[in-house]
Amino acid sequence: MSRHAGVVAVTSIAMEARIAQGPGVSVVLCSQSLHLGAKLKAAIAHGASGIISFGIAAGLAPDLVAGDCVVASSVKSSKDVIVADSAWAETLLAAIPGAIHGVVAGVDTLLVTPSDKSKVRDATGAVVADMESHIAARVAIAHGIPFAACRIVIDSAQRRLPAAAAVGLRQDGTPDVPAVLRSVLREPGQIPDLIRTALDARVAGKALHAAREGLGAGLGCPDYRDMVMPRAVA
Repeated sequence: MSRHAGVVAVTSIAMEARIAQGPGVSVVLCSQSLHLGAKLKAAIAHGASGIISFGIAAGLAPDLVAGDCVVASSVKSSKDVIVADSAWAETLLAAIPGAIHGVVAGVDTLLVTPSDKSKVRDATGAVVADMESHIAARVAIAHGIPFAACRIVIDSAQRRLPAAAAVGLRQDGTPDVPAVLRSVLREPGQIPDLIRTALDARVAGKALHAAREGLGAGLGCPDYRDMVMPRAVA
């Protein structure tokens, strides 16, 4: 398997996928983490310079707010700890103003309440959590491919996600507006939380787009950059 190929960006919603796209990047969009491993293995079958988990995340550290960017130092789940590629992380941190370097928690279920987030924070020491990074990291390590994660906070540690958030996406990662409306009709009291979540999502989307603009071809992957840029001859 040649590593002189594009970078694979792992996403779970259509907004993330649209932003991640660009020269030297192929996107795996999988809204169900159960199927992510198989889809990712298929995507890298012809080679990949790197795998990056790219998108939004739940805030765990109390000082993080919507729009803050975290570049993974490692990904920690209930099963393992996988260290991210240090050279790639350095490139991401240099390219994204204000980004912080920290542990990303990989979880298998949506973190709905502040209590849910606090438990994961206490167990892992992570600053953010998502449902894709741990799976992407395992596939990368298994195939000897550099791994990185770049995640933007959408809901802070103090935020409670509304019930509609759990049903708000179709399998293709696009918003399921009818499902959200049905959820609101069943539970109108969630409307204030839903409005706050929508506002946070707008902030996070803008921050993710700004981060992407600074990364260029190959999403900052050093292996990809070394492949496409001619080396100086002494």
